[in-house]
Amino acid sequence: MRLTKQEKSWVMYDFANSVYATIMMAAIFPIYFSSVCQAQGESGDFWWGIGTAIATFTMALLAPVIGAIADYKGYKKKLFNSFLGVGLIFTLVTAFTGSWRLMLLGYTVSHIGFSGSCLVYDSFLTDVTDAKRMDHVSSLGYGLGYIGGSTIPFLMSILLISAGEKIGITMPMAIRLSVVLTVCWWGLFSIPFLKNVKQEHAIDGHNALQLREIFKAIGQTLKNIFENKRLFVFLLAYFFYIDGVNTVINMATSYGATLGLDSVKMILALLVTQLVAFPCAILFGKLSGRWGALKLIKGAVMVYLFICVLGFWMGFGLEEGFLSIGEAEGLFWFMAAVVGTVQGGIQAISRSYFGKLIPPEKSGEYFGFFDVFGKFAAVIGPALYAGIKGVTGRSSLSILSITLLFVISLMILLVGRRYLEDTSVKV
Repeated sequence: MRLTKQEKSWVMYDFANSVYATIMMAAIFPIYFSSVCQAQGESGDFWWGIGTAIATFTMALLAPVIGAIADYKGYKKKLFNSFLGVGLIFTLVTAFTGSWRLMLLGYTVSHIGFSGSCLVYDSFLTDVTDAKRMDHVSSLGYGLGYIGGSTIPFLMSILLISAGEKIGITMPMAIRLSVVLTVCWWGLFSIPFLKNVKQEHAIDGHNALQLREIFKAIGQTLKNIFENKRLFVFLLAYFFYIDGVNTVINMATSYGATLGLDSVKMILALLVTQLVAFPCAILFGKLSGRWGALKLIKGAVMVYLFICVLGFWMGFGLEEGFLSIGEAEGLFWFMAAVVGTVQGGIQAISRSYFGKLIPPEKSGEYFGFFDVFGKFAAVIGPALYAGIKGVTGRSSLSILSITLLFVISLMILLVGRRYLEDTSVKV
């Protein structure tokens, strides 16, 4: 299936922004942040959970307004540019400070910029392609993000960290250079999107920035979501399972670092995740036509449930002394590979499945609520992790608590399947 120029340019932003998700959110920077916190007498995974929760809560509040404004002619691209700029600038800030507080501030604000740009980017899916091609285009975006946008700069960062001392580059300096690389990669490969992707569907009107009109539109969209049982049940299930997915992404290396796992080995394990995720994300797009998106989503949720239980077992084994560090690192590698089989797929198929259910001229508003359900939910996971850690002092119980999110989502998908399978309902 040949891609159009707009589809290619849209896909390239997945290629561009995935470097932030890998280096800043999942692999390199969380480990460095935890080590800086530990050196300054603070709990890295606790504060990382708090910072992530603040960023996601902020976006949860802003997303409906951003989406409503984006639907008006000419505003979608402006909003995208603004969030991209905030993300790039504040990511760069984290490279030039040794204070854990300033690092946390830079990460939190850059996370908001990253998330805002992704929200608007997702809403462009209905502008660049049609319903028949959405699964393929969305999955290709995630796939290219993993193999290119994540893996290439990730390998460069690993090389800096592992071999930097031989040429006089210390570990902290190597990680700061990795952050600078993130900014350069993210900005450079955003250019095709900035040049070629255009808003094809929009609402005409001069009242776009009047609060009364914005909140009136938000209220009507929210009413439509509640009245459309198919859309509502899917979003409710998505609320819980995507929270679990994001928590696993955000907390994995911080969890491992707190347990005492080797930083370089964890980073290499996450490289395996990227390599496995590329073909599996593409495969999800192909299998959706044969098996259906909902079956793939349920299967992926069950895989994540297994991962969380295994993660608890790893942490519990280290805490109780019946697992060695070497055995735990082996488990971490196994979990990283298994996560790669579903991580990109569940995100890509969820995005395209939702895109098929909504009116294209109001994609900004609907994807705003899609983001609300995702980001508001993402407050729960990190806060739950941090809360259980604060009460019990045991990271293993923190990761076990995340299984609750996947169990609830599975129950919703199973109980509500008669609504989800009703294709006659339109928005």
